[in-house]
Amino acid sequence: MRALLWTVGVIAVILVLLGLLLEAVRWLVIIGIIALAAVIVLGFVRGRRSAQNYPSRR
Repeated sequence: MRALLWTVGVIAVILVLLGLLLEAVRWLVIIGIIALAAVIVLGFVRGRRSAQNYPSRR
């Protein structure tokens, strides 16, 4: 009986930790996507600024 309780307890702890880890990974992915979008927007804005500062010769 004691072994069964230990087994159930260990499995419960593993499931809780796995749930927390998956939740953290989900938030990290969301933060990563937001950061990637910000970098793309900033790169586009800075690129347009530098293109306006240095007009191309024709």
